[in-house]
Amino acid sequence: MGFDNWNSTQCGPGFDEAMVEGIADLIVTKGLKDAGYRYVNLDDCWAFPLRSLTGKLVPDPVRFPHGIKAVAEYVHAKGLKLGIYTSAGLRTCDLIGMPGALGHEYSDARQFADWGVDYVKYDNCNNLGVDAVARYTTMRDALKATGRPIVYSICEWGENKPWEWAPDVGNLWRTTGDISDNWPSMLSIVKQNLPLAPYAGPGHWNDPDMLEVGNGGMTDTEYRSHFSLWSVMAAPLLIGTDLRKATPATFDILGNAEVIAVDQDPLGKQGTVVDDTDGRWVIAKEMADGSRAVALFNESGTARQISTTAAAVGLPGAGSYTLRDLWRHTEGHSAGTITATVPAHGTALLRVSADTV
Repeated sequence: MGFDNWNSTQCGPGFDEAMVEGIADLIVTKGLKDAGYRYVNLDDCWAFPLRSLTGKLVPDPVRFPHGIKAVAEYVHAKGLKLGIYTSAGLRTCDLIGMPGALGHEYSDARQFADWGVDYVKYDNCNNLGVDAVARYTTMRDALKATGRPIVYSICEWGENKPWEWAPDVGNLWRTTGDISDNWPSMLSIVKQNLPLAPYAGPGHWNDPDMLEVGNGGMTDTEYRSHFSLWSVMAAPLLIGTDLRKATPATFDILGNAEVIAVDQDPLGKQGTVVDDTDGRWVIAKEMADGSRAVALFNESGTARQISTTAAAVGLPGAGSYTLRDLWRHTEGHSAGTITATVPAHGTALLRVSADTV
């Protein structure tokens, strides 16, 4: 859980030291740190386009005049962690192209560790066709050699089925191409990521990309679906909006502790599809306490009733069940039916548990 600037700034002039430190401030003051958000991640374009004469990475002197180590110290002083970005190729993905780490893995990893970096996102551009497993494994070994605990995010876009080999290489791996801030993009990613549930678990996660919540291309109803679905899929929750401009509705979505608890459940199960007939989705996630998180997701453009049963989502037989609505923060009881009228593009997210006598 954390923040990454890419979805709101990309390589625009708004991405700089002041933004990063301002976001860190807001994560603390708006209660997001208390909600579990920890990482403040720099994406592409933090670096100068040329290495130093000794082959070292150089922070962009305009964007980061005090350097990355100073930013890391600022973030750490807030009780947060700093992430950074590079590519498993000669250059990064931006058109200008910052230095990639291919052939410089051990030197770059050492620099990251010396700066106090806690998370590395490793992209896939300009890779010269070198075998993906080899490229990503080399950086894994380089990061381990630093002796610093660093979360390793494999951003290989799902091209070489990383879910089949990345659990032994990184902590999370992208399963798709980049998300965009619109309904068709988000929906497409959900449909690609859901079948990969068997590959996820504690310490190794399917990553359907960063959140777009708050960036303006979807409605708040659609953003609640986005956040609900990422949570029931046990996905990394990386805020992708500029919190300095965020609305109260955006903070309410990102800070919903009951939904976050679904995402962060220690059992580490990714939700699986129970039914998807006619765009009425039922997705169930087994929870550590024996309950089930159940997403009733309406893909269609009109309100619909979506129903399932306690038995269908894997709960044991019981005389009654407690249904907790995680967006409305209300509770009800049922003999076993789980149902809701769900608005167009909406999601009802329920936590359902068997009642004990």
